[in-house]
Amino acid sequence: MIGEASSAVTTDAADALVLAGARIPGRAEPVDVHVAGGRVAAITPAAVDAASIPDRARHLDLHGTWVIPGLRDRHVHFSQWAMMSRRLDLAGVESAAAAAALVAASVDAGAAEVVGFGYRDGLWPAAPSRAMLDVVSGEVPVVLVAADLHACWLNSAAARRFSAAEAAGESGVLREDDCFRLMRELDDVPDKVLDAWVADAAAAAAARGVVGITDYEMRWNRDDWARRVGGGLDLLRVSFGIYTQHLDRAIAQGLRTGDEVPGTGGLVTVGGYKVITDGSLNTRTAWCFDPYPGLGGDEHPFGLATVPYDEVVSLMSRADAAGITPAVHAIGDRANARVLDAFEAVGCTGSIEHAQLLRHEDVGRFARLGILASVQPEHAMDDRDVADRYWAGRTDRAFMLAELAAAGVELALGSDAPVAPLDPWVAIAAAVGRTRDGREPWHPEQAIETRAALAASTGGRGAEIQVGAPADLAIVELDPFAASVDDLRRMPVASTLVGGRITHEVR
Repeated sequence: MIGEASSAVTTDAADALVLAGARIPGRAEPVDVHVAGGRVAAITPAAVDAASIPDRARHLDLHGTWVIPGLRDRHVHFSQWAMMSRRLDLAGVESAAAAAALVAASVDAGAAEVVGFGYRDGLWPAAPSRAMLDVVSGEVPVVLVAADLHACWLNSAAARRFSAAEAAGESGVLREDDCFRLMRELDDVPDKVLDAWVADAAAAAAARGVVGITDYEMRWNRDDWARRVGGGLDLLRVSFGIYTQHLDRAIAQGLRTGDEVPGTGGLVTVGGYKVITDGSLNTRTAWCFDPYPGLGGDEHPFGLATVPYDEVVSLMSRADAAGITPAVHAIGDRANARVLDAFEAVGCTGSIEHAQLLRHEDVGRFARLGILASVQPEHAMDDRDVADRYWAGRTDRAFMLAELAAAGVELALGSDAPVAPLDPWVAIAAAVGRTRDGREPWHPEQAIETRAALAASTGGRGAEIQVGAPADLAIVELDPFAASVDDLRRMPVASTLVGGRITHEVR
């Protein structure tokens, strides 16, 4: 825990800060970390007495806790994450009937509408149906959003409200683009209300050592985040994604990846161009080379390519020419291979978001083309049983963190919140241990070391703080390099700083 102490000698830096008696993972001796102008100015041996602390500098005694670069979640849907706690929790529901029972309880309690989140139907014994929800809900609209955000399950009242009866059919399930369209309507919350929820979620993220996020919410994020920061929300650095429906607008405004948004003090920057080229594994829409077993008369036995290849190349070319870096969603092995083809055809770099199911021969292509692999390790824990069923015999090629790292591919870890919790320590633990809840590790040969997982969780700043870098820091109570997988998952965070400002502190 951090405690304030008095200061001594002179300095011209009014914002000078000394983190005294700190420890850095991998170093034996304690140090003092000097912060000035929002950056790490120096790292010196720990002072023996206060006389060596610059006058007027704030002096925070860390009492031997560990200082690391602040954590960044490389892939979130922040508005969805902020809304999640306000929705019916369907996590862990093991059947359609059990989900319907939770809906019935909400209706009986007087709910005028029911919006739920978090079901995973890949292993349910029976498929969901619209009639099953109608029986328990009557005319109360019900929309249940799958945990992977790629499917929504509706009753008849909701299907009528959102003009989705034909698309939903008897199953009541919307997938991919039909689901995304409904979610955009569902998420049309007044700015003032949503911003308050986002502020709560930002504070919770800061409490886990998070200093920045890449936000892939399907909104015009530039104005949302400019408004929020202008209103005083200064806890996080935000890089925002741009979707196809907003690409023309972004190009017309001259937005370029990495540019700062005026009026945000550098906290908000332009991110990449996000295009979704396939679905997800749990929804059985991830585009794969081999068919999914047991789908019967399904019209998409290999999953879905949601955007034709020529269109993907055209869109990526337009974005790249305008200075907006492509960040392309691909989960299935066929989708990943095709997106790598597209990067090669366009001749640009960027990222593949998820890179979940791969062919061994495509790993080297990531490295050769300079494509960043943006992976969410906790999804491996969520999807392992679904993968064992629908990707049997190939799961050694799922979440190939070790093989990607060994090939020299840059990794960036994230959560895809709300699909997984916005907590980089959860992602780090999953990447290192490939296990959760006491189960045997799942393909431990694809695990990576803690140092590599931490480096992939700091936005490219590595696993140790560096002089000259922004003072975006996390202070934790355990040595990450020595912590067990369980301790990593629960890592106690004492404080978080963004540009030398304390954004979270345990008192």
